[in-house]
Amino acid sequence: MQQQVITELKRLVGAQYVMDQLEDRICYSFDATFRDFPPDVVVKPGNVAEIAAIVKLAGRYNVPITARGAATGLSGGAVPVKGGISLVLTRLNKIIDIDTANRVAVVETGVITQDFVNAVTQAGLFYPPDPASAKTSTIGGNIAECAGGPRGVKYGITRDYVLGMEVVLPDGSVVELGNKFDSEMAGPDWGMLLVGSEGTLGIITKIYLKLVDKPSAKQTLLAVFTSLDDAARTVSEMIASGTIPTTLEIMDNLTICAVEDYLKVGLPVSAEAILLIEVDGSTKAIVKQAEHVIKVCRQCGATEIQTASTPEDIDKLWQARRAISPACGKINPTKISEDATVPRSQIPAMVRRLREIAQKYNLKMVIFGHAGDGNLHPNILSNKHDHEEMERVEQAVAELFKVALELGGTLSGEHGIGYMKAPFLQWETGETGFAAGKTIKKVIDPQGILNPGKLFNA
Repeated sequence: MQQQVITELKRLVGAQYVMDQLEDRICYSFDATFRDFPPDVVVKPGNVAEIAAIVKLAGRYNVPITARGAATGLSGGAVPVKGGISLVLTRLNKIIDIDTANRVAVVETGVITQDFVNAVTQAGLFYPPDPASAKTSTIGGNIAECAGGPRGVKYGITRDYVLGMEVVLPDGSVVELGNKFDSEMAGPDWGMLLVGSEGTLGIITKIYLKLVDKPSAKQTLLAVFTSLDDAARTVSEMIASGTIPTTLEIMDNLTICAVEDYLKVGLPVSAEAILLIEVDGSTKAIVKQAEHVIKVCRQCGATEIQTASTPEDIDKLWQARRAISPACGKINPTKISEDATVPRSQIPAMVRRLREIAQKYNLKMVIFGHAGDGNLHPNILSNKHDHEEMERVEQAVAELFKVALELGGTLSGEHGIGYMKAPFLQWETGETGFAAGKTIKKVIDPQGILNPGKLFNA
């Protein structure tokens, strides 16, 4: 990178917020995926005016910019594959307003998800999206990847709560999309174009989020199965029977054993699968829902159903679910986490095909995820330094994507496309859809400076 650019960046944001030494650049070269691409410089702006100025500067010198929050992403969205500027947005971390009268919050892009959820809870309201990375991920990153979470089956995902946003466009101009109250605006819903765009169309700096009333009660259950097929069938049967749980999570035996070895919380390691199920609502409603959940689980072959009766028991179960990623990391050092999503009715078929793929390529694969909305997380546990194994991993991943699409699903339910899935995107969009995506990118970002190497710009 030209020294003139670095000098100008230091003038814009302050020298202490610009890092171009190798050791600093390496620290910002990766996310939760297994490859790294060092940027040429790391910049930490403190407000929207600085971001706009940085984007204009990058445009003048044709320097790529990759926006970055906490870099918890699982598809490589925050990795600067073309070098350039790693634009770290964590200094924009203010919760500007929680408007209880209108059920709206205004936050900056770098606010940690869990900090925001806690503030909303203290205000007596509820923000449902709950990605597993909530303790470290940022709201802006959630929107860029359109994150989901266990509660997605009942409450929806991030896009369902975005009313509007402030965005820096690729030419450095600043625009407000949507509004603070109902997301309606004249013409198309431009805000939804930005949700899930992974920083390729604009840099989100401020967000208006919808809040809802907090449920008055909840009940958490754990259903144990000796057959993974039975557990998968329970998911589709439960939804078809008319009960929509708040969460409906699945864990296979390898996942159960990994988490139990990691936490020692008493999970049934002999089980072939477990379902973690939660219902919420009024006290009267959850009793009826829980009874129906238990009935369906038993009809589908559950050998045991545990009811979490205390807050401590509930926390223990959710601690187990959120510990899956670090627990699996102890099995093998490289974890390739996919989120191929299929219609709920196809979950049993998808689970069977995933097991066949793992066996075919002789790979360790754990199967877990948000089964209630079809969002499975098959994780291949491997070693990136074993080149022969990684070749088998690549073949397995490609087959996994093909199967998901054959079953009427999608490449990603919440992790995004990034650089890891970009080569497969045309399988889902078709040639016409892919060409349309490239056209939109070209019109909005003619220089291609925002997050190149991702989505339609791969």
